[in-house]
Amino acid sequence: MEYLGRYTHKIAISNARILSYQNNEVCFVAKDYRKGGQKVVLRLTDREFIRRYALHVLPKGFTRMRHYGILSSSLKKQCKQIIDEQIGVVVIPLRQESIQHKLCLYCKSGHLVTVAVFG
Repeated sequence: MEYLGRYTHKIAISNARILSYQNNEVCFVAKDYRKGGQKVVLRLTDREFIRRYALHVLPKGFTRMRHYGILSSSLKKQCKQIIDEQIGVVVIPLRQESIQHKLCLYCKSGHLVTVAVFG
């Protein structure tokens, strides 16, 4: 449960990432995903820091839940295929029926196309 709790009940920022608070300015370490996840030091006004922090506060009644392991977005498709093979799931292919075009009732050569159905 401790392992799971770390991931389902995390907060937006840990105390270890906050470097300083001086002159109404907060300095903290963040990942810059535009630079491949490289760690950078950000400086924000205290108001902007609180505004961004508040974006992570869930409304009353909501529960934060993240998916890891076989349920993570990046692995779900790959893991599902492996699990399906291991438990013996049989995939039944869909039947493809040929489309039966209706011939024109008068000339018997053209194909009728349904444009609209009334009633």
